[in-house]
Amino acid sequence: MIVAVASGKGGTGKTLIATNLFALLSKASYNVNLADCDAEEPNSLIFFKSTKESASEVRQMLPLFEPEACTYCGKCEEYCNYNAIFLLPEKRIFRLIEDLCHGCGACTYACKFDALKETEISLGEVGMYRVNSKSKLVEGRLRVGALTPVPVIKETIKASLDSEIVILDAPPGTSCPFIHTISKADYVLLVTEPTPFGLNDLKLSIQIVRQMEKPFSVIINRAGLGSDDVYKYLKKEKIKISMELQFDKEIAMIYSSGKLVIESRADIYQKFVKLSESIIHN
Repeated sequence: MIVAVASGKGGTGKTLIATNLFALLSKASYNVNLADCDAEEPNSLIFFKSTKESASEVRQMLPLFEPEACTYCGKCEEYCNYNAIFLLPEKRIFRLIEDLCHGCGACTYACKFDALKETEISLGEVGMYRVNSKSKLVEGRLRVGALTPVPVIKETIKASLDSEIVILDAPPGTSCPFIHTISKADYVLLVTEPTPFGLNDLKLSIQIVRQMEKPFSVIINRAGLGSDDVYKYLKKEKIKISMELQFDKEIAMIYSSGKLVIESRADIYQKFVKLSESIIHN
């Protein structure tokens, strides 16, 4: 079973949920892996004493332009579905927009004059960390300066699938990294907070999850902080609330010190027990 813990907004507490849920299940002798898919700023590793077993580099193919061979026919630009090639034939200008390039190779296939060769660049790495005999943490880490985390996320998920249960700590937002992460999930936990920004981004997340036809429920973090608009919306939409965590300074202090909340608060531990049971028996 693959469970994605996601949110439309950064800072809502998805990593808190993902790490504590993983810790609970791993200590309950489940075969469970945690994949930190927030490759631009991974931090799940902070909460665990672990041993690094291995690391593998993630590379992507990019077209290398040979201007002497180019006829500026425009076939490469025509074949690119991602608008990553900018071409001005009359000025003999070719530009590759690297942050839009997906490394699919369509442009090199389209070119009949060998004006485009393929070269590899490093995007980041996937690290494997052993937490206990049955559990590991897989961390995707984007190289500084690299522009797209999606290939790193794909390899991170792939490396984590050798387990009975896999928890995906998704990147924030509702763009490509979020979509690629939850696309592999059997169930999605959407973490939000009772604030105007939290509700707005929750609605965006729900819209995408519903379009992808993924079963999901909502976790409300920092309950009591703002208004009850989130509760009214969820009731109107008939969306299940799987868990609530109260706005509590002690929780924030425990979490910010790099500790697991379930190890310090018995009441929070019980909440996560109920959450895990509702997911596993869903």
